[in-house]
Amino acid sequence: MVGEIKRRGYSIGIDIGGTFTDIVVLDHENGTIARVLKEKTTPKNPAKGAIRAINRLERNILRRTELIFHATTIATNLLLGQLGLDIPKCALITTKGFRDIIEIGRQRRPELYNLFFEKPKPLIPRRFRYEVDERVDPSGRVLRRPSNEEIRRIAEDIRRNNIVSVAISFINSYANPENEKAVEKILRKLIPGIMLSISSEVDNQYREYERTGTTVVNAVLMPVVSEYLRKLDQELSTLCPRGRLLIMKSDGGTSGIEFVSRRPVSIIESGPASGVIASRFIGGLLEERNIISFDMGGTTAKSGAIVDGRPIITTEYEVAGKIHAGRIIKGSGYPVRYPFIDLAEISSGGGSIIWIDKAGGLRVGPISAGADPGPACYGKGGRDPTITDANLVLGRIGETTLLGGEMRIYRDLSLRAFKEKICSISSYDPIEAAAGAIKIANVLMGKILRIVTIERGLDPRDFALVAFGGAGPMHACALAEGLEIRKIIVPKFPGVFSAVGLVVADVKHVYLCPIMRTADQIEIDELCEKFCLLRDNAVKDLSRLGFSSDRITICCYLDMRYRGQGYELLVEIPDIEAMGSIGAIVERFHSKHERVYGYRIEDEDVELVNMRVEAIGLVGGVEFMRIKTRGRENPEEAVKEYRECYFETLDEFIRVPVYDKNKLYAGDTISGPAIVEQYDATTIVYPGWNARVDQYGNIIMRYEKHG
Repeated sequence: MVGEIKRRGYSIGIDIGGTFTDIVVLDHENGTIARVLKEKTTPKNPAKGAIRAINRLERNILRRTELIFHATTIATNLLLGQLGLDIPKCALITTKGFRDIIEIGRQRRPELYNLFFEKPKPLIPRRFRYEVDERVDPSGRVLRRPSNEEIRRIAEDIRRNNIVSVAISFINSYANPENEKAVEKILRKLIPGIMLSISSEVDNQYREYERTGTTVVNAVLMPVVSEYLRKLDQELSTLCPRGRLLIMKSDGGTSGIEFVSRRPVSIIESGPASGVIASRFIGGLLEERNIISFDMGGTTAKSGAIVDGRPIITTEYEVAGKIHAGRIIKGSGYPVRYPFIDLAEISSGGGSIIWIDKAGGLRVGPISAGADPGPACYGKGGRDPTITDANLVLGRIGETTLLGGEMRIYRDLSLRAFKEKICSISSYDPIEAAAGAIKIANVLMGKILRIVTIERGLDPRDFALVAFGGAGPMHACALAEGLEIRKIIVPKFPGVFSAVGLVVADVKHVYLCPIMRTADQIEIDELCEKFCLLRDNAVKDLSRLGFSSDRITICCYLDMRYRGQGYELLVEIPDIEAMGSIGAIVERFHSKHERVYGYRIEDEDVELVNMRVEAIGLVGGVEFMRIKTRGRENPEEAVKEYRECYFETLDEFIRVPVYDKNKLYAGDTISGPAIVEQYDATTIVYPGWNARVDQYGNIIMRYEKHG
């Protein structure tokens, strides 16, 4: 046993974003966020900025830290070709005749009418893709075993070419992994220390292209991610000798570095997932079961939906692909099959560059100024105007707003950027350009809110909007009005809220068993038997991490479809042993299909493709301390200044009060228009909205103006 996981002392959350690295320290003794820090991200060496921020914490906190949670974008950055990260030399071993499977792919053209479209470059060159004369049939019967001599020749070539990681993916290995395991055993003996990614362990599902693609991505990530985590853990262990490092995964759970180093494909959407988990936590705290999370940071804006207290999960993703209007363009990236929190994302953040196109139109993004040089107002050499510059020009943020005044920004630099890059080649003046850019950004971000609700068959009016990220609370009211959302929740620490999601997360593992049979071909007893095997494996693995049986929760899901369909629906079966019959499970599928697609086909055979077991190790409850009520004092005492602020809904400047969030108490109510400033973010209360500080320090905004 590694040692019991439980919350005591302090937990630290580290979220490395495109512009800032956020640190949150949770004190478990009194349920408070003891410290929040924002440090400029160091893109070429992301761990450097994180360690620099950790070093700013008090020694007492570091000595008593038990758990360190981390969200990282290193996996995505590697596949996107970030400078300083080189794709390692990898090989693929596959069944004879399937060498080119990762290039052939699916018949999907991301740009249907573009005759010059090029598919993504294969992650493994053809000369390093080896064929083995082996065969397993779809039922799992071994027809031909791999030759030891053939594997030795391949191993010699791998060694000669200094290959560091190998993906092994044989046809039908999801039905029987025997041949893959045999090759793995020989390679480990012939090439000690070689990193191996086995498809039957990484993605034991049918569809050879997706399974092989996922295994290849995992193999490519293994050397880089494992080395990154090893060095980070080493540095953190010197600062926090009692701390255990846990990594946020794309499914919203955390795992230890041993698991993640073997399955780096599980952390591709690590950072965005933590924001949704934080939104679910605050929804539970405030008894809100339906939540839309909206995270606007420095480079992107992301949104996800939580329905009845559960984030929506998808099982397929394309990494390093193109995004259009918040949607991933199918066929433009590398396939990955792993549970992901279903998110929509668009390149519209505080650092998104504002520019004029060839036709003279005003545009926003997708290029971002990032952390270096950053927006023009940072005074670090940036010459292009950004959304942050627009908000500064329009009075929505002040020159001494960021990081509680630690980071001064300059309005005159923003104005100069607009004049030089926008006004000099268009008819706009700086105010018109800034206002227009804000409106464009809001339209772009409104699309991703629609994707995760309306396009999923959900009515956004039934949801509360949780707005966070450094820029999210500034744009939340405009976005909510566009979707007729009447309630907005701005967390107590919105600018570091994704890092809060880390310290409230639990450990999660997902186990999968292929079924590939129609409902009339399988009995409920056989399904229960498969479930019990997966459940026992899950309990065993979590027990090794220190979880007792009363700290483990198990949930079962089935991938189901009508026979002949090319896609599956994930159907939750809360208690499969209590279902009684296959018919009851089929009815759950019919109901979900009708809810998602608007119809059901009662007389069509239903196919069960996979069984999934989600095992959660409960790290421990988190209780946030309530803040003080004001008493008789007037909340106007928290006003620190008045400022001329532009509201695009009114298309004019209005003189508004600027409140210091630290001087507001539980129960304080503010009528819009107004501005609330704090260390990590600025909240703008639009006309027609009021804002109330709740007992936990969150700002609850409601829309009161009708018609």
